[in-house]
Amino acid sequence: MAMDKCRQWRIQTAASAGLVSLFSFSTPVIAEQAPAFSCDDLTSFTAPANVQDWLVLSKQAGHCYDFQARAVSIDALGVRTLALSHRIRDGVRQQVVQHLDGPSVSVERQSAVGYRARFTLEDQETSSAAEAWAAHVAHYYEIELLNDDRVAGREAVQLKFAPQDGERYQHEWWLDKETGLLLKHVMRDSQSRALETFQITQLQAPVLYEGEIAHPASPEEPAMSWQAEWLPDGFVSQPVETGSLSGQRVYSDGLASISLFAAPVEQQTLSEGSYQLGVSTATVSLVEVSDQRWQLVGVGELPSDVMRRIVQSIVIQP
Repeated sequence: MAMDKCRQWRIQTAASAGLVSLFSFSTPVIAEQAPAFSCDDLTSFTAPANVQDWLVLSKQAGHCYDFQARAVSIDALGVRTLALSHRIRDGVRQQVVQHLDGPSVSVERQSAVGYRARFTLEDQETSSAAEAWAAHVAHYYEIELLNDDRVAGREAVQLKFAPQDGERYQHEWWLDKETGLLLKHVMRDSQSRALETFQITQLQAPVLYEGEIAHPASPEEPAMSWQAEWLPDGFVSQPVETGSLSGQRVYSDGLASISLFAAPVEQQTLSEGSYQLGVSTATVSLVEVSDQRWQLVGVGELPSDVMRRIVQSIVIQP
């Protein structure tokens, strides 16, 4: 029962917290009041000369192209084939992930075109949302530009993200040299063992959206009677999509994401402990505050000991 519910959470949080990196589900960490970006600027871009420029291009491309694709996802749960669709219509991004194996599962997400504002680094001046996101990621990961490669029949460049602490995983990206779209993403543990591989196997000709994308204001966060008193450095609270699970909070460092849930319960619904759901770790804890039992759940792309520490730091305000 516990595992089934945690798998359900993993599917739901995929749409809001970032398990399919190509769609930029992981909300970027960006500057407040960032200027609008015109997708028309990508019509004549030159190949980036350094890591930061590739990161900026990848974030812009993720918001500016219509495309259809087939992909494969490989982790401890097995191999899954996916059908991906990304469209921009009347200022709204329409993103759909369909699982083509096993039970029919489809995750659909609609959002205003553009980035959601959150914050900026105090010591970093940036002129765009994508630049602020790239600067934030570079603050917590050592990023290396590796040799060119070929993925899904397309020329690609490879980026390696090595965390500057032991509290997050390594990441490797392969970016399409023509568009900047993410073609492949591998997540590794501290021993460089592959935990999850996401790879485009077929990308139909992407079409560039014409016009500007705005940066909508962040929605007001609902008042909650609880908070996590410890998070790894760089993880920042993110807007939660409409329709997300009640009592959910989402945090991101720009690459990895965490979803936390806290709710009063009359009877135990999940067993306490940690569960491995592919690359994600789910941690469940029960606490009692003022004669009320609370269930605390954390689901994140982080090592199990880190997720346990985060959940154990949650404080319930009476």
